[in-house]
Parts: sequence; C-alpha cells; structure tokens
Amino acid sequence: MLRNGADYAFLATEKNNNASKNLFTNKCNYVNLTSLTIFLHPTTFPTNHISNKDIKIDKINIDQAISLYTRIFKTKDLYPLDMDVILKEKLSLGTWVSYYKNEGFKLNNEDITTNSSWIIFSLWNTCEANDNKVHDKTKLFQPLRFLHATLNHAKDKICPCLRMLGNESLMCESLGFLFLYGLHGEGENLGGLMESIWSFTSKLGEKLKDCRLVITELGFGDTLVNHVPQMESMSCIDDMWYTKRLARDSDDDVDDELVQQQVMKRQLGNVFVDPRDF
Repeated sequence: MLRNGADYAFLATEKNNNASKNLFTNKCNYVNLTSLTIFLHPTTFPTNHISNKDIKIDKINIDQAISLYTRIFKTKDLYPLDMDVILKEKLSLGTWVSYYKNEGFKLNNEDITTNSSWIIFSLWNTCEANDNKVHDKTKLFQPLRFLHATLNHAKDKICPCLRMLGNESLMCESLGFLFLYGLHGEGENLGGLMESIWSFTSKLGEKLKDCRLVITELGFGDTLVNHVPQMESMSCIDDMWYTKRLARDSDDDVDDELVQQQVMKRQLGNVFVDPRDF
C-alpha cells in the first residue's frame, strides 16, 4: 500500500468476525471507522404491492447528478471528492430520481422544487467490473484524505450467505450484481419509493448477462436503512470498516490531528459507499 502511495489503509470485515476484528485493532492498530449493512436480493423482486401509477422514476444527466450529489454531500460524514469521475465511469449505468407523481419533482442545478418525498440513486454494473485495486491518489475522500480501499470482500461474503439461504443456483463463479450507490432520500414517505427502486433495478438486472443480485450498502446513520423492503428473500450482512494511518510526514501533522479528532473518536454513521470499492 505504501508503494502505491497510500496514506491511509482501509479494511472491512463482517461484524461477527471476532478474529479479524481483534487482529485489526489489537495487533495492527486499526480503528473502527463505521458500521454498515449490506442488503442483497435476487433480481427476481415481487412487485404486486407496488403502485406504478403513484411513483415515477426519471433518469437525470451526469451534470445534474453531479450538482445534486454536491448538495447531498453536505449531509454525509464520508464521501468521495471525485464524484464526477465515478459517474462518468463506463460501469456506472446512470442516475435516477424516484418521486410521487402527484407532487412532482423539478431539478435546477442544486435547487429542488417539490413538496414530495424523493430518492436519488445511481447504478454500478459489477458484471463487468475489474478485480480489486489500490486507488489512485486523485480519488480523494472527506474527511480522510487519500483513503484507499485494499480489500474487495463482496464475493467472499455474498457467496456463503447465498449458500445459507439455499441459493446454490446463484453460482459464485459467475456472480454479477447491480450495486445501488449514491442512495439519498428526503421526505416522510420513503418506503414506497425504496420498493420502486428495488423493483426498477431488479428488472434492469434481469436483462444483463450474469446479473444475479441487487445489492446496496448503507451506514448505520442513514435514514434509508429503515426503509429497505423487508421480505424473506432480502438478506443482510453487518459490515465494519477499519482504518489507520500508514505514513507520517511532518507536513501532514495538522491533517493527521484533524483526522484523529474527526474520525478516531467517533464512528461515522452516514457515509457514501464508493462503488469502486465493492
């Protein structure tokens, strides 16, 4: 990681993996950054109880998405500063907004005109994703600068989970999935919108080769955690992120002190999960 220019290391493991947690914290001096939940569901999603007449999902262009995410980042504890790069990646299929038709939705730069509840989301096609890699230094995060993901653990976690659920038909060797990222919602009636998003994404996934699942990951402080559709076929994995400082430079003493104050003394509850790390 040092050879690749990383200033901070980042690792993730399951909440009940005590051996890894003890190794990270007691021996390797990592600190717990945040706790999250991975939600996954087969692309076949029940839609009988969702009224498409009440909800509309509109695709917005990249410039609109960048502008809106810039506004949203003000509410996040941890987020990437190169959102424009993420949205322009070929693996990113686009950004959509889900809202109730009768109350409308209008987006003008960062200004939103609506009295309705709404949710924004983007989709990442992992069916064509590359293997895990160390991020380039230009991919910055706040409040941690030069944060690098070093462990792509999605398949290692998802495959055992599928076996426990009796879903052996979802072969891990060809396991592809659509990853919901950039999820953010405002308003009081978010439950129906979340269901519509899962339905929309599942239908899209059915058309993609080797796409077996729809997955998202949300921080424990994200209000949308309480609105993820609850059903027997929806699975959850408790995730924990850890970080530590790798290299120290006298010029970075001030930055390092700020990191200690902002991160090491508390968990970050509302984070933006970078799809490149999943």
